[in-house]
Amino acid sequence: MNFFFEIIVVILGTYLAFTNYLADKITGWFPTEGNIVIVNEETGNQSDLLPSLPTTFSNIPDILIKSQEYQAATVIDSEPNYTINDPILALVNIYCTFTTNDTIRTTTGTGFFVHSDGVILTNAHVAQYLLLEKTNLLGEAECVVRTGNPATAKYQADLLYIPPAWMQKNIDSIKSLAPTGTGERDYALLYVSESINKEPLPARFPALALNTKLMPRTMKNREVQAAGYPATDLLKNGASSPLLPVSATTTISELYTFGSNYADVFSIRGTNVGAEGSSGGPVLNSSGEVVGVIVTRSNDKVDGKGSLRAITASHIDRTIKEETGFSLDKNISGDFAHRSEIFSRTVTPFLLGLLTLKLSN
Repeated sequence: MNFFFEIIVVILGTYLAFTNYLADKITGWFPTEGNIVIVNEETGNQSDLLPSLPTTFSNIPDILIKSQEYQAATVIDSEPNYTINDPILALVNIYCTFTTNDTIRTTTGTGFFVHSDGVILTNAHVAQYLLLEKTNLLGEAECVVRTGNPATAKYQADLLYIPPAWMQKNIDSIKSLAPTGTGERDYALLYVSESINKEPLPARFPALALNTKLMPRTMKNREVQAAGYPATDLLKNGASSPLLPVSATTTISELYTFGSNYADVFSIRGTNVGAEGSSGGPVLNSSGEVVGVIVTRSNDKVDGKGSLRAITASHIDRTIKEETGFSLDKNISGDFAHRSEIFSRTVTPFLLGLLTLKLSN
């Protein structure tokens, strides 16, 4: 009996020693309070926090998540997407005029095709003016999509998507001649509905491929290509001035986050693309994939004249999922005309209500 008891004591002692050893190892694997290790989820490597930009988005409208009609339309597959690597061919200029008895106001911005069936990615602060075509709040409004070198009016476009959360937070910017912001959720999708001269639309539009993977920190100082329709001459000499597409090679100088420690924004060093009017233009990696969309000017003292900031394609992908339930790839697929019509019925009245309330005050 004593013999068996001694064996049990030995087994228990060995087991307790092993579990204590294992517990010590597990404690070493997880950071303890006061000794926190930040793990960069984009690369899996330990690193410091990215520089943070302020975020003001807490309550995200779920109007599209709850719309059964919108959800059903989004899951319909579209035709295959045929892409190219030349950003100049994919660029568009979004040009809006607002005419009253006394004045003619113009706005100009850049976008680019992301689906060969005619879907355009641009900034929300550029696309928001298409909403005014349904009102006379700033005068008689007309927006056209221009392409070419120089840019000439080619297409009419409808809103396919603009983030309701962005509109709620930035409704003031529609009255500003020089809107500012961090770029958070500042994106929109348009859909070419018809040609200006009523001729048949192209069988394929020259679209760029998107890279929505999380941007690794190793992209800092990497070479990228930026493109846009800078409007320096147009703003200086008037609306009749020719608007020319420009592309330039530059490098990424810094990555920023809106608090998630993901790379949501990056700055690029100065080029001749860096001017008003280039907002909404693409930034491409060495493989010719779009990794970012130009949103704001950057710090010229740090990065040189014409420096810019862009939101990452991964930021767009992540935040569009929050508001629609679907990835960016899914949001640029399906029956675009049908989905644009549903967006107009579901969301546009809500957005026009915000605009009317703001512009009437």
